[in-house]
Amino acid sequence: MDQRTPLILIVDDESLNARILESMLRRNGFATLTAQSGPQARELAALHPVDLILLDVMMPEETGYLTCQYLKDNPQTADIPVIFISALTDTASRVHGLECGGVDFISKPFEKAEVLARVKVHLRLRLTHRALVEAQAQRLSQIQAAQQSLLVRPHDLPEAKFGVHFAPVLEAGGDIYDVLATGIGIYDYIVADVSGHDLSAGFLTSALTALLRQNVNAATAPEESLAMTNRVLTRILTDGAHATLAMARLNRVQGCAHIVNAGHPPPILARTNGTLELVEAEGDILGVFETALWTPVTLPLHPGDRIFLYTDGLIEGFGASPFTRDQGIARLWAAIRSVSHVPLADAVEAIHTTITAHKGPTEDDAVLLGIEV
Repeated sequence: MDQRTPLILIVDDESLNARILESMLRRNGFATLTAQSGPQARELAALHPVDLILLDVMMPEETGYLTCQYLKDNPQTADIPVIFISALTDTASRVHGLECGGVDFISKPFEKAEVLARVKVHLRLRLTHRALVEAQAQRLSQIQAAQQSLLVRPHDLPEAKFGVHFAPVLEAGGDIYDVLATGIGIYDYIVADVSGHDLSAGFLTSALTALLRQNVNAATAPEESLAMTNRVLTRILTDGAHATLAMARLNRVQGCAHIVNAGHPPPILARTNGTLELVEAEGDILGVFETALWTPVTLPLHPGDRIFLYTDGLIEGFGASPFTRDQGIARLWAAIRSVSHVPLADAVEAIHTTITAHKGPTEDDAVLLGIEV
């Protein structure tokens, strides 16, 4: 693991404050950079391996809150912890700073000892996070053979209300699905496709399944779980290997779904009123870019609504009668509509039968996972 001196970026339009912080941190062994504005800070953070940012809130032109939001929106700087330093001490200001992506809040005039203590705490947390990523990568890299992970069946988790058809081309294929109970009334449904369709793909599917089960939990937003998973995958995937994934977190208590997509075919939402829609959530594929971003989509749901997750093996056809992904989605759309009043398990099987009837010899793994609210 990288043992370089931690680099801290100080952002304050008041040069005296910046010099005081710089002197204090340097005397305690830290390297520093200084910026007098938000845009300058963002430029430096993108160019240098910054480990922590001390960010003034009240600055002209661009407030610290806005700077922090821009930093979190940039894949190059999104994971750098930000500590706000401000004369604002009210609860609303502090909460707003945390909502913008900050990890802590220090009041002005600041006490040097407090600043130093908080800096050390968040640097230790960052180092711990890095160590966890490295440890997970090392554990997964030691897996010697591809194994098909134990698949969750609808009767294993009846309260999750799902139906699935899984058709791997090989005994250890490149497609996976999983259903996790992550909280009271909260379930995560995952469908993924790992590049490749041989034993190496089987190894990677096992690794991806294990990794997702380690990182997906009720206290972590799905996109944050993907960020941790992605960091590990970038360390174990080589030669262009990657994975696409669609994930739906269904909160049955609140009646909503939180959906993230990592370069995967879009889920289809079938409403009880007969309307269908593609859920277009943008996001990067897994295992290629160390810093990647996903834009989640949250949908209100009603009893009886259904969500369908699937892999491209279901919607792409080859052989004598090939069809494109768009044509496959159109066929899937029509098949879903035709079984809207059929029990979910039977509907999933009927949809799969209808789609595969138009296809030639099976050349790709295929998963169709249906969820009912």
